[in-house]
Order: sequence, then structure tokens, then C-alpha cells
Amino acid sequence: MCGIVGVLGKASVADHLVDALKRLEYRGYDSSGVATLENGHIERRRAEGKLCNLGQRLSAEPLPGNTGIGHTRWATHGRPSEANAHPHMTDDVAVVHNGIIENFRELKAQLLAEGAQFSSETDTEVIAHLITRELHAGNDPVSAAAFALAQLRGAFALAMIFRGHDDLMIVARQGSPLAIGYGDGEMFVGSDAIALAPFTDQVAYLEDGDWAVITREGVAVRDRAGARVVRPVARSLAAGLIVDKGNYRHFMAKEIHEQPDVVSRTLGHYLDLASYRVALPKLPFDFSDVNRLSLSACGTAFYACFVAKYWFERWAKLPVDVDIASEFRYRETAMEPGGAAIFVSQSGETADTLASLRYCRAQGQHVLSVVNVRESSIARESDAVLPTLGGPEIGVASTKAFTCQLTVLSCLAIAAGKARGTIGPEREAELVKALVEVPRHMATILGNEGRYEELALKLSKARDVLYLGRGTSSPIALEGALKLKEISYIHAEGYAAGELKHGPIALIDESVPVIVIAPQDELYDKTVSNMQEVAAREGKIVFVSDADPASAGCAIQTVLPVPSVHPFVTPLVYAVPVQLIAYHTAVFMGTDVDQPRNLAKSVTVE
Repeated sequence: MCGIVGVLGKASVADHLVDALKRLEYRGYDSSGVATLENGHIERRRAEGKLCNLGQRLSAEPLPGNTGIGHTRWATHGRPSEANAHPHMTDDVAVVHNGIIENFRELKAQLLAEGAQFSSETDTEVIAHLITRELHAGNDPVSAAAFALAQLRGAFALAMIFRGHDDLMIVARQGSPLAIGYGDGEMFVGSDAIALAPFTDQVAYLEDGDWAVITREGVAVRDRAGARVVRPVARSLAAGLIVDKGNYRHFMAKEIHEQPDVVSRTLGHYLDLASYRVALPKLPFDFSDVNRLSLSACGTAFYACFVAKYWFERWAKLPVDVDIASEFRYRETAMEPGGAAIFVSQSGETADTLASLRYCRAQGQHVLSVVNVRESSIARESDAVLPTLGGPEIGVASTKAFTCQLTVLSCLAIAAGKARGTIGPEREAELVKALVEVPRHMATILGNEGRYEELALKLSKARDVLYLGRGTSSPIALEGALKLKEISYIHAEGYAAGELKHGPIALIDESVPVIVIAPQDELYDKTVSNMQEVAAREGKIVFVSDADPASAGCAIQTVLPVPSVHPFVTPLVYAVPVQLIAYHTAVFMGTDVDQPRNLAKSVTVE
């Protein structure tokens, strides 16, 4: 959600800023812009829409200067437009901002009363005017920025450059992530290490409340109390990451097809494949001492937690509370000290999940995170981190991150069962062997992609689609519906199949496709009963199963065969078909698959 880059360079920086912003496109955005210092004066170029529009603007109106900042905006205050795009500026300062300034209305009213003139609808512009007022009062840039920061309430990451100060950039972090990169006589700023990867692998991360004065010689960081602090510089792993589509049409397609490899890599990290045992790193707690486990996440990661609830409760006999992080953080639930809480996030920067983590820490919980970015805020604030090893996920609609999250959580559930005495050596070997087979089964499904292209034509004509599943297939039904609505914009809902008669059946007629996740397990006969209820009302059934379609005893319009697998791993395997359904439907409908409208990859504000 929004992206910041900044460069104190040795040569012209505009092209470098745009290249870095391209690496942040995965976050989602609707406009972009850059500003540089040219002979001491601030110059700016902005454009609505994709970065190619900004590139064309810069080709027509080049922007020299060795000091600059850039931004991709995801609209919060004010519609997507060039006027609302960042950087926002006065003659004296230019500012880029991720996050939300909660008290901007009061600040704006005060500034308007003092004669300030605003040109945008954004909350960010108040920052530029606050700083300008202090500069006009005779304060230097550092003092002016410090005063302005003290007035702000909300979550933000900021980068600022100043007229007449070619060797100065001031940055701040409160809630939204910000990284500082160290070069040879150059300095860099980015929303994450991926943006900085072309420039440097030496990166420091600001903590909440930090603000920093950056010159080409180095950085001076102060914490929220104003004390000088040193944030460690470490080698970033992002420098070696390749972010391109390869031979695929979309990042999402590439990431779907990467799943056999990344799931295999993740399994190799958490399993002893020689003895078919789980081999986790040391955890900050013993599962045998935990009476109740809390899991919290947002979006697709929440559905991974939902699946994990079934695993922990069935195989480890450990009661689990699963909460959407945006609700959990305000529920103010009572928690027994010494308990355990697990937080799942692709980016490791999800604002609600991070806030929930901090709540649990304040309640005396052991904190464990499952993230795809080991340098993220959630990872750094956890007692222990279980990385998903999925590599960069660029498509906004999560695919490989989801299956890697499931992979880690499945290994964790087995470890919990071992610690609690509910899983013995034989059962552990059985479950591990089932996990080891998952990449092969995923590859089999991906080898039959033509069926999904045929289905896409039918689904593209639908206004509403229902997904049904039981047991661990219930969260997969929810995830399938989320994927379809995210990227095709078709209204879709997922339900536990047993809830069909409690409302959703009223929607079913001959125009409604019903996608049934139906592994042939102990709940299969129950699911078949629900399918027959759909067929009786002429609903169009899409049968996703390893069972013989004839066993359903009703009319089925489309069959998507899935390999027969151990019930423990069905969520991992059946995740792939629902991803392919959504992807091919969206492609057929011509939507922006990788960057669907109104959505952002890394949600760093409420």
C-alpha cells in the first residue's frame, strides 16, 4: 500500500527513482510521482495511473538533479488524480507519505486560517505546509521537520527534501515501514528492501517513532523521545531476489506455477526428510504447556489460520481461537499469561496484524510469526519467526504465499501434536510423508490447466458464484471465493456446505455456478447431499474432487479432477484449483490480474 523511495546520489536520480518504484508496483497504486532538487530548487513530475505514464512524462519533461524522492500512491484521502499524487510540495519542501494522518483536518483548518493555500484533497499536504510555516519562522529544516512530526497523529512513513539543501533528506516512521540503504557516497530510502535491492544490500530499518537526518556521509537517527540511537545495518536478502514474470503472462500465473518448488523448499526447511520427522527451530514455548492458542491474520492469511485451527484441534487436541486481526485488536479479549499467539502475514507489515501482535505481547503471550519477509516489522517484533520461503510475491492476490503459510502451519501442528503426546512416531511419519507428496500433486493439477480455461468462459457470464466445502475444505471455499472476486470482480461467496440450507440456497437457480470442494474423505457423503440439493434447484455444479463424479448421483456440469491425497494435506492441494479458476476467469474477462482495482499488496494502514 503506497511506496516510497529516496536517493541522495552522485548523478541524476530520476530514472533510478522510477526503477525503484517499479519494484514496489506489487503493493498496488493508482498514481505516482517524483521530485528532485535542480540547482537548489524543487522540481516535480506526477501522473495518474501506471508508472509507464510517469515514464512518458519524464521522457517529455526530463528531471535532472542528484537528490530526489518518489512515490506510488494508493488513494485514501481524495480520488486518484495527478493533483492528489505525491510528492506534495511548497517552494521550500517536498514530501512523500505512506499511511494516514488522523488529525489532518484540524491541522488543515489551522493552516488555512493562517493563509496556506492547498492544491490537493490529501492528508499529506498538511505536512508540507506545517514544515513551510516553521521554515518561514526562521527554523532550519531539521528543527522544522521535528516540530511538524510532533504535531502528527496516525500511521505514517515520510521522506522529505528541502530547497537549497542538496545533501539532506529527513525521514520518519510511525507504523508504516521504512528502510535506509547505505551506499558508497550515496544513501537510499525505501518502503522495503526490495526497492533498495538495485542500489545496495546494506540496510537498516527504522523502529516506530524513529526519525532520521540523512546526508551522503551517513545517518543520524533519533527515537520518539529525541534520543540519538543506532539502528543496526545488516545485509539484506532482497538483493538476490529476481522480480520478473519470466515467460508467464502475469506474475500471478508465474507464482501459481512456482508452488511445487516453493512448497518443496519450505518443507525441506522444516522437515527431516531422511527420517520423516518434523524438525522445527527452537520455539519460545513448549506446546505441552499451552492451554489455548491464538491465531490472527487478515485476508488470505486469515484463511490459512482457519485451516490451521482444524489441524491443531484435530491432531494436537489444542483449542484454538482464530481472529481476523482487524477485529481482534479491538475485541480486548482476556488472555492467560504465558499463552501462545501466532501471527501470519505475507508482507510482515500488515497494520492490523502488527497491532494485534503488540496487544498479545502486552497480555504476556509468547509471540510467533509466520511471514514471507524475514526483515519485516512483524518478524522483528516476534519471539520467533517461521519464514515461509516463498520468495517475492508480486501479484496482489496471494497464491504461493498462502500455500507456503499452510505448509509451515501444517508442520507446526504436527510439532504441537508430538509435544502434547497426541501424535506418535508412526503417525508423524504418515503425516510427513503426505506433506512430501504435495508438490508432486500440485504439479499434476498444473499440468491439466486447459480444463480451467474452458470453465472460465462459463464463469465469466455469471453474476454470482457460490463455493462450498466441509471441514478443512470450508476455508478453501472461502479462499476460492475471495480469489474470484478479487481479480475477476464477479461476486462470489464461500460457505461451509452444511450452512447451505441456512440461507445461501435461496440464491440458487439455473444461472448460479456452485463450485464444490469435495475431497473423498469422511465428510464426502455429507457434501454429496448438499450437491444434490443444488442440483434439485438447477444450480450449475463445478465438481472439484478426487472422487468419481458418478458417485454424486446428480447432474454435474464441470469436473475438475484432483489427485487422491491424505486428508491432512487436502487444503494444500485443493488451493491450486481455486487459484486457477480465479486466474483464468479474470484473464478471460480482461481484468488487471496482477494489480486488481482498489486493492493493495501490503496493507499498512487500517
